[in-house]
This record gives sequence, C-alpha cells and structure tokens, in this order.
Amino acid sequence: TNLEAQEVIRGHPDIIYLPGKASNAGGVAVSGLEMSQNSQRLTWTEEEVDAKLQEMMESIYHQMEEVTQSGGTLEKGANRAGFLKVATAMKELGWVS
Repeated sequence: TNLEAQEVIRGHPDIIYLPGKASNAGGVAVSGLEMSQNSQRLTWTEEEVDAKLQEMMESIYHQMEEVTQSGGTLEKGANRAGFLKVATAMKELGWVS
C-alpha cells in the first residue's frame, strides 16, 4: 500500500492496519517451521502448522500492542518491538553492554 492508501485505511477505526513487516512474518514463520520440520524429519498436519503459526502471529501482535501503549500506531510498535529484539540479542551476544 502506498502512503495515501495507508492514511485512508488508518482513518477507519474499525480497520486494523498491520504493518508489512508484521503481516509478512507469517510467510517467514511458515518457512521456518518447514525448515525445522525437515531438519528433524517430522511431519506435521496442516492443523498443527496452522496452530503454530496462529500462536506466532498472536505473539507478534501482542508485542506490537505492548510497546504502543506508550503511544503510537501498530506500525510504530512493530518498529519498536523489532528494535528491542535486536538490541536484546546484541546484549546477550556481548556485542554491546
């Protein structure tokens, strides 16, 4: 969506606008599940994959929502949540103190 379309969508409070990085996470998640399944030589049913994906997407939404409580949109929340994940990983790896 271009910026003009995003503004139109955001103008409707009954529509939840999810940022691209969050909505695209579903495809990335399923690819990760597929790699995990293949490496462990497992076979999951469509329902199992869907349940795992649902859990991941709910977690992503809650992370965005949690950091937007300080003010902002879900898009800002996605950016903040992503930044916090990277910053936490860098600290855990000892790259920053």
